[in-house]
Order: sequence, then structure tokens, then C-alpha cells
Amino acid sequence: MQHPLEFIPINVRKPFFYFFLALTLLIFVVFRVLDEPLRTEAAPGGIVSFELAQTVDAAQGILRSWDADARTYAAFGLGLDYLFMPAYALALSTGILLMVKGRKGWYPQLAAWMGWGVFAAAVFDAVENYALWQELTGPVISPYPEVAALCASMKFALLIAGLVTGVAGRFG
Repeated sequence: MQHPLEFIPINVRKPFFYFFLALTLLIFVVFRVLDEPLRTEAAPGGIVSFELAQTVDAAQGILRSWDADARTYAAFGLGLDYLFMPAYALALSTGILLMVKGRKGWYPQLAAWMGWGVFAAAVFDAVENYALWQELTGPVISPYPEVAALCASMKFALLIAGLVTGVAGRFG
């Protein structure tokens, strides 16, 4: 299997990585600001609590804890996340690709799988956001909380695995 970004010329990979890393970090800072009003007793983790609510009752409790302004922040954040998804996927996948340089053995194959895995994480993120939007704008009904929680769990697992793969390539 080939890494999904193998087509990027070698001399462009580092600048490509740094551009998408900077964009990812910039959007992440914006998310930190947007998340502050979403941190309530019912949602101590802000939007992440909502993502992982898993049940209709838990999601409804979180939504009840948010005032109109907080819901606006949540809605804006869900929209902004669609820009964040390709940014973090391209940054992490390129970072993993950069770690392959000159390596032999098992690591290049793992890097190829995880290069695809971070794009799969972005797809899970998009499905999760659709479910969260349905909860935010309409009645909270099953299966939206369950779908959001499953997709968020898959997203986080794949992103953590991608980060571990990148670190393993750097220090392994």
C-alpha cells in the first residue's frame, strides 16, 4: 500500500506540512475560544462532552446547560470544523510521510496505513458533525447521539494512532 500523499514532490513536503500544521494550530486556538462558553457542569469538556454524550438524555442535558450564545458558538464551531478536518488530516498525514524518509522494514507500511487512517478520521469527524448538527438544531433523537459518540471515538482513536505513528517515526 502506498501513502496517500506520496505523490507530493519530496522538496515540497516540508513546506506543505508546515503550512497545514500552522493552519491546524490557528484553527485549534479559535476552537479553544469557542469552547469556553460550552464548558458547563453538564459538559465539563465543552464540545467534546457533547460529541461523546452517547445517549439522548446526556445530549439533552448538555444542550439544556447551554444558553443561546453557547449554542451559537457550538454551531459556528461545527461549521469551522469542516475547514479543520482537511487541515489536520493533511498536516498529520504529511508529518507521517516525512518520517518515512529512507526507512526500511515495517515502518513505511505502517505509515502508509496511518496516512490513510487520518483521512478516515476526518470522514468520521464529518459524520459526527452531521449528527451533532441534527441534535443542535432539532429534537435530540436516537440514533444521533450514538452515531456522534461512535464517530468521535473512532476519530480520536485514529488521530492518536496517527500521532503515535509520527512520534515513533521521529524517535523510533
